[in-house]
Amino acid sequence: MDGNKVFNFLEKNLMGPMGKIASKKVVRAIMGAGMGAIPFTIVGSMFLVFNVLPMTFPFLEGFFNATFFKFSDLYMLANSTTMGILALYFCIGLGYEYTKIIAEEDDLNISPISGALLAMFAFFLSIPQLVFEGGKVVRVNNAKENIINGWAISGDGVARLGTVGIFTGIIMAVIAVQLYRLCVAKNWVIKMPEQVPEGVSKAFTALIPAFVVAFVVLLINGCLVFFNTDIFKLIDIPFGFVTQLTNSWLGVMVIYFLIHALWIVGIHGANIIASLIAPITLGNLAKNAAGEHIPLAGEFTNAFVTIGGSGATLGLCLFLVYMAKSEQLKVLGKAAIVPCIFNINEPLIFGIPLIYNPFIAIPFFLAPMTSASIAYFAIKLELIRPVIANMPWPSPIGVGAFISTGGDWRAAVVAVICALTAFVIYLPFAKAYDKKLLDEEQVA
Repeated sequence: MDGNKVFNFLEKNLMGPMGKIASKKVVRAIMGAGMGAIPFTIVGSMFLVFNVLPMTFPFLEGFFNATFFKFSDLYMLANSTTMGILALYFCIGLGYEYTKIIAEEDDLNISPISGALLAMFAFFLSIPQLVFEGGKVVRVNNAKENIINGWAISGDGVARLGTVGIFTGIIMAVIAVQLYRLCVAKNWVIKMPEQVPEGVSKAFTALIPAFVVAFVVLLINGCLVFFNTDIFKLIDIPFGFVTQLTNSWLGVMVIYFLIHALWIVGIHGANIIASLIAPITLGNLAKNAAGEHIPLAGEFTNAFVTIGGSGATLGLCLFLVYMAKSEQLKVLGKAAIVPCIFNINEPLIFGIPLIYNPFIAIPFFLAPMTSASIAYFAIKLELIRPVIANMPWPSPIGVGAFISTGGDWRAAVVAVICALTAFVIYLPFAKAYDKKLLDEEQVA
């Protein structure tokens, strides 16, 4: 199968379906909600990294005990109120984004802030745990499991507001916004006189939708109680399976194949796939902070896999700067090297170009998948710490890995090994492509 046939196959079987998925209103809203939560996860993570520094540098333990740890309950609130209630950020953000998209594209008079609040309302309605006993529905009280009047309590507060509730928060936000849209589209709203300020009018527009949301969610809860379950337990079945699948080595390989298969035909694969799996990677981040050892968490991708940008192109860019003989690649390398250091490589992707380029397609797939495998097994075999903190994604090679693992210098070494491996994979292909361009220049 030649290069054109491969690209045509990917366009038909991957670009089309993924493009349709990415264009869906709810998918774009989830992407927006994920992006909106990033600053808070980074802030919360940085406080966690600071708090675990004595684990990395034991000589600091005495100093921290005498100073900072006396105030840890205070400053660690920045972590508890971000990573500890991440589902709430997702739910509110999704409610806002989804309502905004529907309002703009369907030309409906619905308010994003009302959509966000309705989503939060639906989510909170689904959190308390109920049982049917003695002929009536009652809230669960279980001292052993720290469930008080239906609310499961963890170290950071209400347990279901944490990453365990992200998928439920997403589902509840979608239900709430769709009910809001239905009520407005069917004109099931309270209309205020024109003299009433717009803000007040919009608030009353959400009144009947709020009753509808309450009725529907309570009806769902009531039905599930009779089957001795609830929405959290129900949603955990399919999404738990997906999470386990994506956390396997094979699942990780599929993720990075899809990212780069989309890129190779001109679609920003990193934005699409990373946004879709963000609830999983953020959930894994919290699990790792609590003591688990899951490879695919937080900014695993930018710390270990796509060093230099999608395709793991830092080594390729260095080749262009120091080893390329064709003028085209030399100039491009010098222009792209600084962004590439910070994991931004659009100049390379569109300048070489990497898309629709049969000379570079194989290493463009192979390099990040190999880097992901190295980092995956380094974490899985507990050779290095897992990712416990969400770092800023443009962090340079080694720095991001060091920070995100709570200061593990071995993680920085693994990141360098990943980048060197990617460079070795690119080298023969880059030389061949450089020779082709040099020959063309000499002929010209």
